[in-house]
Amino acid sequence: MASIFTKIINREIPAHIVAEDENSIAFLDIMPLVKGHVLVVPKKEVDYIFDMEPEALAELNLFAQKVAKAMDKTIKCTRIGVAVIGLEVPHVHIHLVPLRTMDDINFTRAKLKLSQEELAEVAETIRRGF
Repeated sequence: MASIFTKIINREIPAHIVAEDENSIAFLDIMPLVKGHVLVVPKKEVDYIFDMEPEALAELNLFAQKVAKAMDKTIKCTRIGVAVIGLEVPHVHIHLVPLRTMDDINFTRAKLKLSQEELAEVAETIRRGF
């Protein structure tokens, strides 16, 4: 069965996409830790990041770097935090989280509930950074 991320990649369900290339996609987390929390996902469905082919893993990280640099340009924060947890969805994903404090990347805290309009505005802001 296809993961929720594969359904986003295939445009079966909507997402606020901020960047995409042939092998990777980046979109806003709909339950973000902070405004601007982005997920970077390979288009090929792989459950565990360290099961990826070395070239694909390197490419995903280079794509994540481009997205993080766009976020850095457009979101007011100290830096972009990176986390790979891999337990929530059985499809590799890298969390890019705008940080102002260490608590901004605390995955045990309550998630934000942003409107579709707020998410669309944040996605557009990040896209301007490319």
